[in-house]
Amino acid sequence: MSDPATQETPRRRLPFVREKRQRTPTVVTAVDLDGSIVRVCQAMQRSSGPTVTRLASASLDLPADANPSDPAVIGPALARALAKLRIKPAMVVMGIPRAQVVLRTLLLPPTENQGELASLVHFQAGRDLPFRPEDAIVDFQVRRTVNLPQRAVAAPEPVPGALAGTPPTPAQAASLARLEVLVAVVKRDTIEFHQQLAEIAGFKLAALGFLPHAHARCIQACHVADTDNAFALVSLRPDEVTIEVLSHDALLFSRATDFTSALPDTAAAGSDAAPDNAATAPRPEALSLVQHAARETLRSLHAFSGTEPDTAVTKIVVAGATGLEASLALALADRLGLPTTHLDPSGPLQLPEDARADAPGALAALGLALGLADRTGLPFDFLNPKRPPVKRDLKRLRILLGTALAAVVIVGIFIVRTTLVRRETALYNQALADLADAEKKRPTYRRTLLQAAAVDAWLKSERDWTDLYAHLSSVLPPAEDIYLKSFTVTGLGSLRLAVQARNGETIARLDKQLRAAGYDVKPIAITPGSDRYGYNFASIVELVASPKLKVDLSRLKTPARPADDGSLDPNLYKRGGGS
Repeated sequence: MSDPATQETPRRRLPFVREKRQRTPTVVTAVDLDGSIVRVCQAMQRSSGPTVTRLASASLDLPADANPSDPAVIGPALARALAKLRIKPAMVVMGIPRAQVVLRTLLLPPTENQGELASLVHFQAGRDLPFRPEDAIVDFQVRRTVNLPQRAVAAPEPVPGALAGTPPTPAQAASLARLEVLVAVVKRDTIEFHQQLAEIAGFKLAALGFLPHAHARCIQACHVADTDNAFALVSLRPDEVTIEVLSHDALLFSRATDFTSALPDTAAAGSDAAPDNAATAPRPEALSLVQHAARETLRSLHAFSGTEPDTAVTKIVVAGATGLEASLALALADRLGLPTTHLDPSGPLQLPEDARADAPGALAALGLALGLADRTGLPFDFLNPKRPPVKRDLKRLRILLGTALAAVVIVGIFIVRTTLVRRETALYNQALADLADAEKKRPTYRRTLLQAAAVDAWLKSERDWTDLYAHLSSVLPPAEDIYLKSFTVTGLGSLRLAVQARNGETIARLDKQLRAAGYDVKPIAITPGSDRYGYNFASIVELVASPKLKVDLSRLKTPARPADDGSLDPNLYKRGGGS
């Protein structure tokens, strides 16, 4: 995978912070679909490190002709399996198998700028993909720093006076160093499949890891491999066999092949090639599967030795729950002569007793849960991959910002204008209502104003008109002959009396009496006008009180009231009588 001529420095993990990495949840749930079986592992972060709290498995209730690539079919079955296990996960991590991932190893110039490194990776990874770059989700891991041989770099120009064999300068040595980066690429459809599956199954997908790295994380937690040398992990699953070469927690090599292709055609046609029952299968079929797995392991190790001639595999670990692991371990030990171990994670991980039966086949689920619960997180997370920084066009940002500010100003002006218009409209409508109400009350206002003007005139005049009114009451003839209909004071200070008399002689006598009392009386016109009380003559008397007229109320002598006068009887007014 890398240049065989490269010289590597001691392996170390370079720091790289994943952009927008989600906060590690308290309890992590890993869900692994292993053929027709779902394996669930829950882990949590403790002071001593991530710890497995529960491990369980259940069969998926799927019809015989179910399409494993249809989330609408797998999702409900997964939901029923989780309900059967009484697990209600909040944050779930799943893994993508090796067969769906394109792996590339790149040698890139060393850089401390994480965004620049991500840009280089995306640029190089998109050049030789088997699908469109727009459909690719790219994530990567910096494995190590290697030093290229001097022949791989153009020889520098000789420095005058320099001795032959002089060691390279620090700048020249830096030009020989390269970062070895493992790049993993998946199609966007694969990510969308897992997202739809999680939505239909009723849980939230927090991360989407890489199954080979999950295997490596579980092996690391079990402490079954020599940390100073590389080792091979052969993982058997119902539908494939995966061969991986690991060193520390770094993935050096990974290859997957179809497991069911080793079955005879008649057996594959008759049993849907389900290796879950391989332990109970006839011996020829089981032997065929073991031989196929051993053969693919040998091919993979030869391929690895061709790409990494300086790295030797010193140990082989076999894992899985197909029932063929022990036979495969014996076959590989016989062919390769290397120490071979059949891994059972239950012992090294100190799993509960009820989880030990499910541990051999749960290598991926254990690794995913331990990886996400760890503080360092998953090295590959296709749901939240490392991305290059977004290039910002400052000019375009300024234009957008100016446009946004202008829009805000326009919207603000519109809002203020609308508010003011509504306020003024409300005031206008209130004024119209007040005006309409005032129009209805205009006669009342006019009458009140006239009365107020009359009162003011009375108050401003030199005469006490109430005294004159009392004086006239003593001067007028008795009520049997005449009565007063109205009493008006004009603006010129004259009095106007509307009277009703029984006969004309009474009105003529009234003229003489007023003149004798000191009033200037205009000629009186007598008009016939009978009323229902027998007063047949009416007249308007206009008179002016002489300035020399002095009224002494103590000397006034009013005519006697008639015997039938009821004007002061309150009971008469209550009954509606009186005139």
